[in-house]
Amino acid sequence: MQEFLQQLVNGLSIGSIYALIALGYTMVYGIIKLINFAHGDMYMIGAYIGLVSVTVFKLPFFLALISTMVFTALIGILIERIAYKPLRKSTRVAALITAIGVSFFLQNIVSRIMGAKIYTFPSVLNNELYVVGGIRINSQQLVIFVTSIALMFLLQLIVQKTKIGRAMRSVAVDQDAARLMGVNVDHVITLTFAIGSSLAAAAGILVGIYYNTVNPLMGFAPGLKAFVAAVFGGIGIIPGAMIGGFSIGLIETFVSGYGSTLYKDAVVYIILILILIVKPSGLLGKNKKEKV
Repeated sequence: MQEFLQQLVNGLSIGSIYALIALGYTMVYGIIKLINFAHGDMYMIGAYIGLVSVTVFKLPFFLALISTMVFTALIGILIERIAYKPLRKSTRVAALITAIGVSFFLQNIVSRIMGAKIYTFPSVLNNELYVVGGIRINSQQLVIFVTSIALMFLLQLIVQKTKIGRAMRSVAVDQDAARLMGVNVDHVITLTFAIGSSLAAAAGILVGIYYNTVNPLMGFAPGLKAFVAAVFGGIGIIPGAMIGGFSIGLIETFVSGYGSTLYKDAVVYIILILILIVKPSGLLGKNKKEKV
């Protein structure tokens, strides 16, 4: 039982990271039905901006976190305006191919600017170890978990209780009807990209602190796993992304702890295949019939 609880703590820590990234996927898909495969690279960019914030500008953790989220949100807005907005009325395949192209572009531009080497993320938090009932919890895990939960709660509050949140929900249901009701659809879409990018950036700096390494390709695997998490919970549904992120983190950790680290990635992708076969809409999603 003690080992099980230890793996549970570890799984919740990494699961909160996946949940933050998955929220960006699910928000963009819910609004414009686009699977933004460049979203994992926003997580990578957030890690690099966080690295520069704490090494060059010597910012403390929370200021570095906020500045990273703001700066990455601006980059997300710029990408949406340049790459995605001109394709707003194009086919989904065109937008999907563009997203893949943006992903490769971001990876290569970061490699060009920062170099392809692996950077070591400095220790910006005291890594104190707490032992509760034989379960080891370090302060970094606590900060990651609490910060992630706070950001998820803030997002849910924005979506459910604010005017812009109501606009997002209306655009997700019917863009034309929302436009007739006076909603600025373009503004809502841009803001959605900004919020999603900022959440991915927060995940990036948290992972940099947790694993202490940053590289230009670090967004690929977590981005795919976060996509699996979004599909698992029900893509387009915010609570589903949270549940999916924590579930994938726990499954990955338990497979590594009780089996082998060689199988953890394979199990995640097998879960994606099973979900698509058994319940394509995800845990919280509902099957919808489209009239043609």
